[in-house]
Amino acid sequence: MAVRTSSAESMGSQRSIPLSDFFRHTLVQNALALYSVQIVGYVVPIVTIPYLARVLGATGWGLLSFAQAFGSCWTVLGEYGFSLSATREVAYHRDNRQKLTEIFAGVLGAKMLLAAASLPLAFLAGLWIPAFRDHPVLLWTGMFCALAQGFNVMWFFQGFERMRLVAVLDISTRALATLGIFVFVRKPDQAWRVLVLQGVGYLLSFAIGLGLAYRELPVRLPSWNSCREALRTGWSTFLFRGSATLYSVGNAFILGLFVPPQFVGYYAGAQKISGGFWGLLLGPICQALYPRLSHLVHRDRDRAARLARMGLALMAGGGALMGVVVFFASPLLVQIFLGKDFAEAVPVLRILSLLLPILGLNFALGIQWMVPLGLDRAFSIITVLAGLTNIALATALASNYKELGMAWAVVCAEIFVAVSLYTVLRSRKLDPLSWRKSYAEVVQAQS
Repeated sequence: MAVRTSSAESMGSQRSIPLSDFFRHTLVQNALALYSVQIVGYVVPIVTIPYLARVLGATGWGLLSFAQAFGSCWTVLGEYGFSLSATREVAYHRDNRQKLTEIFAGVLGAKMLLAAASLPLAFLAGLWIPAFRDHPVLLWTGMFCALAQGFNVMWFFQGFERMRLVAVLDISTRALATLGIFVFVRKPDQAWRVLVLQGVGYLLSFAIGLGLAYRELPVRLPSWNSCREALRTGWSTFLFRGSATLYSVGNAFILGLFVPPQFVGYYAGAQKISGGFWGLLLGPICQALYPRLSHLVHRDRDRAARLARMGLALMAGGGALMGVVVFFASPLLVQIFLGKDFAEAVPVLRILSLLLPILGLNFALGIQWMVPLGLDRAFSIITVLAGLTNIALATALASNYKELGMAWAVVCAEIFVAVSLYTVLRSRKLDPLSWRKSYAEVVQAQS
């Protein structure tokens, strides 16, 4: 199988690099491709959030956000952390076509098993949760969207650092879904159509990606052993992704269990604005660096540490800058994105602006450094504890302080993650900020 790599092994291997060579570097091209995805991902909310907030109103927007948050929980189950674990496996076995075929089949089979397991649980949610009893169409369209998103095969191409292909697929399907929203969503009772349109976009992306993958790999039905191996390999990253969902997108669902839909709308609106700033600046850096670090950490750990330090500086520094901007511009941002009926979202957005530098630090230390080193278990334990902390704080604060209590719950959970990650790395002498060549044997022994 052809592997596309840069002719220069590292941007730091030369003292000076011509500008043309810099832009031909694989890492730079991947980052640029992912930035194009994030820009589109940022433009889509810029266009759709103001439209949907005004067309659906606070209550309709809250119900849609509640269903999307519920669906996000099942997306995590279907995705199962494969965007990290399977990407790492593909990056490590790039030159082994037989192993790649086994990995691909195993992951697809595992996704089908997880999708089948989610349907009975969704049926029970329709019986137990009042909002879904009153609006069952939101439950099942949300599940359709979640399952379609969970079946993506972008992890395969990301493992080869072929982000330009990922970018084209993502941009095209998002554009079609966005166009459909403006055409087919015109009234408050049509919120379910948003979920259908987004699900169709994800399904189309999956179908195209599957066809492209099978142009390079033979079609193989998943065996039980390959599915089990995929689930085993992805278990620790699934714990991380699942726990992180509890104190990220899942919070709108948790909040909806305690308060009326309009308060969910205030929180979800502020969360989408702050999340847009995160995705625009920091998401592409994380996605571009992760496969490169996963590849380097098995071959040159000193260079991997230098790259991890660069990512830490970019993400934490950029997050701090964006946090300041969001904090002071909150009234204007809420007015532009959500409208005058969402003034209660301003203090929520100011609280969530504190997340931007913390998230930058957490992603740099956790996903970009601990996971490539193979410290999945420690990382997962930290995020599980953070998820439980978030649930406990949300339960205590949401009933009385509503959307403000939920915002403080997620900030406290992320602070816990940051402190815990640095403490673990420091105790194992794996802190990338103080990395030395003498630590190489320590790393090899611990990973």
